Amino acid sequence: MATPTITRNPRNYVTPEVWDREIALLIRDHHTWDTVMAERVFGQAIAYLITAMQSGTPGLGCGELVDEGVHQLILDTKIYREFCDQHYGQFLDHIPFIERKCDGSVMRTAEAIAAFGFEIDVALWEKDATNCTPCSSRTQSGCH
Repeated sequence: MATPTITRNPRNYVTPEVWDREIALLIRDHHTWDTVMAERVFGQAIAYLITAMQSGTPGLGCGELVDEGVHQLILDTKIYREFCDQHYGQFLDHIPFIERKCDGSVMRTAEAIAAFGFEIDVALWEKDATNCTPCSSRTQSGCH
Protein backbone atom coordinates (compact mmCIF):
# COMPACT_ATOMS: atom_id res chain seq x y z
CA MET A 1 0.00 0.00 0.00
CA ALA A 2 1.41 3.39 -1.00
CA THR A 3 1.96 5.97 1.71
CA PRO A 4 -0.23 9.05 1.11
CA THR A 5 1.54 12.33 0.54
CA ILE A 6 0.93 14.70 3.42
CA THR A 7 -0.21 17.95 1.89
CA ARG A 8 -2.71 19.36 4.37
CA ASN A 9 -2.03 21.18 7.62
CA PRO A 10 -4.97 21.53 10.05
CA ARG A 11 -3.74 25.00 11.05
CA ASN A 12 -4.48 26.22 7.52
CA TYR A 13 -8.22 25.73 8.03
CA VAL A 14 -8.69 28.18 10.90
CA THR A 15 -7.16 31.53 11.69
CA PRO A 16 -4.33 31.70 14.23
CA GLU A 17 -6.74 33.49 16.58
CA VAL A 18 -9.30 30.67 16.34
CA TRP A 19 -6.58 28.06 16.79
CA ASP A 20 -5.25 29.76 19.93
CA ARG A 21 -8.76 30.25 21.33
CA GLU A 22 -9.77 26.60 20.90
CA ILE A 23 -6.48 25.39 22.36
CA ALA A 24 -6.96 27.65 25.40
CA LEU A 25 -10.51 26.35 25.86
CA LEU A 26 -9.38 22.72 25.63
CA ILE A 27 -6.69 23.35 28.24
CA ARG A 28 -9.22 25.12 30.45
CA ASP A 29 -11.67 22.21 30.29
CA HIS A 30 -9.14 19.36 30.41
CA HIS A 31 -7.03 20.11 33.46
CA THR A 32 -4.43 17.46 32.72
CA TRP A 33 -3.83 18.60 29.14
CA ASP A 34 -0.98 20.88 28.19
CA THR A 35 -0.65 22.88 24.97
CA VAL A 36 0.97 19.98 23.16
CA MET A 37 -1.90 17.58 23.93
CA ALA A 38 -4.57 20.17 23.12
CA GLU A 39 -2.92 20.94 19.79
CA ARG A 40 -2.63 17.25 18.92
CA VAL A 41 -6.32 16.65 19.62
CA PHE A 42 -7.56 19.83 17.96
CA GLY A 43 -5.39 19.26 14.89
CA GLN A 44 -6.84 15.78 14.44
CA ALA A 45 -10.35 17.15 15.00
CA ILE A 46 -9.86 19.71 12.22
CA ALA A 47 -8.40 17.04 9.92
CA TYR A 48 -11.42 14.84 10.66
CA LEU A 49 -13.95 17.61 10.06
CA ILE A 50 -12.36 18.79 6.82
CA THR A 51 -12.18 15.21 5.55
CA ALA A 52 -15.81 14.63 6.54
CA MET A 53 -16.89 17.85 4.83
CA GLN A 54 -14.86 17.67 1.65
CA SER A 55 -13.80 14.11 0.79
CA GLY A 56 -17.20 12.59 0.11
CA THR A 57 -16.22 9.52 2.16
CA PRO A 58 -19.35 8.10 3.84
CA GLY A 59 -19.58 6.72 7.35
CA LEU A 60 -16.75 8.61 9.03
CA GLY A 61 -16.57 8.87 12.80
CA CYS A 62 -13.93 9.59 15.39
CA GLY A 63 -13.26 8.13 18.80
CA GLU A 64 -13.79 9.82 22.14
CA LEU A 65 -10.41 11.52 22.36
CA VAL A 66 -10.47 13.24 18.96
CA ASP A 67 -14.16 13.95 19.53
CA GLU A 68 -13.16 16.21 22.45
CA GLY A 69 -11.57 18.54 19.90
CA VAL A 70 -14.57 18.29 17.58
CA HIS A 71 -16.97 19.09 20.41
CA GLN A 72 -14.84 22.04 21.48
CA LEU A 73 -15.29 23.62 18.06
CA ILE A 74 -18.99 22.75 17.90
CA LEU A 75 -19.57 24.35 21.32
CA ASP A 76 -18.00 27.58 20.06
CA THR A 77 -21.08 27.91 17.88
CA LYS A 78 -20.36 31.14 16.01
CA ILE A 79 -16.89 29.93 15.05
CA TYR A 80 -18.21 26.46 14.14
CA ARG A 81 -20.96 27.96 11.97
CA GLU A 82 -18.40 30.11 10.15
CA PHE A 83 -16.06 27.11 9.79
CA CYS A 84 -18.87 25.05 8.24
CA ASP A 85 -19.88 27.86 5.88
CA GLN A 86 -16.29 28.35 4.75
CA HIS A 87 -15.36 24.71 4.25
CA TYR A 88 -18.69 23.01 3.55
CA GLY A 89 -21.02 25.73 2.31
CA GLN A 90 -23.61 24.94 4.97
CA PHE A 91 -23.92 23.91 8.59
CA LEU A 92 -22.87 20.32 9.24
CA ASP A 93 -25.12 18.71 11.83
CA HIS A 94 -23.82 16.68 14.73
CA ILE A 95 -26.06 13.61 15.18
CA PRO A 96 -24.53 11.13 17.68
CA PHE A 97 -25.95 7.77 18.61
CA ILE A 98 -26.30 6.92 22.29
CA GLU A 99 -24.30 3.68 21.96
CA ARG A 100 -20.88 3.42 20.34
CA LYS A 101 -20.60 1.35 17.18
CA CYS A 102 -17.91 -1.31 17.46
CA ASP A 103 -17.50 -1.61 13.71
CA GLY A 104 -13.94 -0.46 13.01
CA SER A 105 -15.10 2.95 11.88
CA VAL A 106 -12.53 4.88 13.95
CA MET A 107 -9.52 3.36 12.21
CA ARG A 108 -11.26 3.47 8.80
CA THR A 109 -11.77 7.18 9.45
CA ALA A 110 -8.09 7.64 10.30
CA GLU A 111 -7.22 5.91 7.02
CA ALA A 112 -9.61 8.19 5.11
CA ILE A 113 -8.06 11.27 6.74
CA ALA A 114 -4.58 10.09 5.76
CA ALA A 115 -5.76 9.39 2.21
CA PHE A 116 -7.15 12.94 2.12
CA GLY A 117 -3.66 14.25 2.84
CA PHE A 118 -3.50 14.86 6.58
CA GLU A 119 -0.93 13.38 8.93
CA ILE A 120 -2.49 11.00 11.43
CA ASP A 121 -1.54 11.06 15.11
CA VAL A 122 -1.91 7.30 15.35
CA ALA A 123 -1.87 7.14 19.15
CA LEU A 124 -4.94 9.38 19.38
CA TRP A 125 -6.89 7.19 16.98
CA GLU A 126 -5.74 3.80 18.29
CA LYS A 127 -6.75 4.74 21.83
CA ASP A 128 -10.41 4.52 20.83
CA ALA A 129 -10.20 1.94 18.06
CA THR A 130 -12.01 -0.77 20.03
CA ASN A 131 -14.77 1.48 21.37
CA CYS A 132 -15.31 3.07 17.99
CA THR A 133 -17.62 5.93 17.26
CA PRO A 134 -21.13 6.93 18.29
CA CYS A 135 -21.55 8.75 14.97
CA SER A 136 -24.70 8.33 12.95
CA SER A 137 -24.44 7.75 9.24
CA ARG A 138 -27.59 9.77 8.64
CA THR A 139 -25.57 12.62 7.16
CA GLN A 140 -23.27 12.36 4.15
CA SER A 141 -20.15 12.39 6.25
CA GLY A 142 -21.22 10.73 9.47
CA CYS A 143 -22.32 12.64 12.54
CA HIS A 144 -20.25 15.76 12.08
